[in-house]
Amino acid sequence: MSTILIVDDEFSIRKTLGILLKSEGYRALEAANLEQAKRLLQSESVDLLMTDLRLGQENGMDLLSWLNANGREVESVIMTAYGSIENAVTAMKLGAYDYLTKPINPDELLLRVNKVLEKKSLRDEVTRLRERLEGREQLQGIVAQSKPMRHILQIIERINTQDIPVLITGETGVGKEVIAQAIHNTSARAKGPFVPINCCTLPEELLDSELFGHVKGAFTGATSNKAGLFREANGGTLFLDEIGDIGARLQVKLLRVLQEGEVRPVGGGSSIKVDVRVLAATNSHLEAAVEEGRFRSDLLFRLNVLPITIPPLRERREDIAPLVEHFLKTLRKRLDNPELNITADARRKLMLYDWPGNVRQLENILERSFALYPGPRLDADEIAINMPLNKSIASTANGNAAAASEDNPDLSLQDIENRHIQRVLAACENNQVAAARVLGISRSTLRRKLEQMEP
Repeated sequence: MSTILIVDDEFSIRKTLGILLKSEGYRALEAANLEQAKRLLQSESVDLLMTDLRLGQENGMDLLSWLNANGREVESVIMTAYGSIENAVTAMKLGAYDYLTKPINPDELLLRVNKVLEKKSLRDEVTRLRERLEGREQLQGIVAQSKPMRHILQIIERINTQDIPVLITGETGVGKEVIAQAIHNTSARAKGPFVPINCCTLPEELLDSELFGHVKGAFTGATSNKAGLFREANGGTLFLDEIGDIGARLQVKLLRVLQEGEVRPVGGGSSIKVDVRVLAATNSHLEAAVEEGRFRSDLLFRLNVLPITIPPLRERREDIAPLVEHFLKTLRKRLDNPELNITADARRKLMLYDWPGNVRQLENILERSFALYPGPRLDADEIAINMPLNKSIASTANGNAAAASEDNPDLSLQDIENRHIQRVLAACENNQVAAARVLGISRSTLRRKLEQMEP
């Protein structure tokens, strides 16, 4: 049902036109002046504006100028008893579709209304098709040779008209932000902002201010008001990476945003409405965190409406070769050297590696290799991978731990655990993600154990 806003200072005309339009199945809204009209245009989704040229001491042209100044695309028709070519030209320049003179013939009015709404419908359909095509192009830019990744892209296409929360899980470096960006780019919010933040990089107090904003004087150093990322993402998408690392107090505030659609700045006394889609990601098991009391179950339910799990690169080796080609193309362009390449032996070396850092590590290894060696064609021994990371690391570290306990029978169980963690970390070249996987614990648990070791 199309919504039509009638703006006229004469009560009888507004009511007559309203009854006529409602009888034809339209939804009719009425305003007697510019202030009422602007308020309705801001609060309602209006398909067609029909405004009188003279509204007492006001001018309907000013309403068209206001729409243009605020970037609002609303079809409009000017009505007036003072018809002139000059007025018609001015109205058309301001974006009016048509110009009717009073007294208005009901049949002619309905004919004009049908025409303008048909035009709007066609334009909207073209926009939808263009956005859908652009969304497909965005997905085509994601390397997805393997079956699991192709399935993920199919899910993204299926939900492009649904504004639901998505929880993306997977190890560090698998491309969670890339998938989040694709979800945003193919959604109805694609024209709005995409605002990412890594929740584990900031202390809780600073993260609170970054997400929800603060008012001047809320704390030491708050010398001015700050809007916060939720308000910055208004009309678009906020991507919360490593959501499992936020503390209990922020979990409560985040839950309120998801439930009520409003934020309260640090030090502020009132809440502010926001229209934001939240996408979240984590490399940890939030269900286990809920069982341990570190994460709220109600927040997990809100975030995990649609789960998407990205498998690690070692479990989708079909994607390694096309990813290598993708990164080589990027490097050729960035370094302005179309001859950059790697040999078949180098490609085999990349295919055999376990990639504990996943896609991000693959990209970094190629960049590092071309930085260390002039090329333009690198061989296997010039690919800057220090050592393969596979199951042998775990067995070596376990053997060392057993030997240590036999050599030192007086060591406490805690000491043995600490030494074992340190050996695994050393074997994994201090890669915490890889070490956590070898140890069979989450990265957050490993980080907590390392903090407890510090003197």
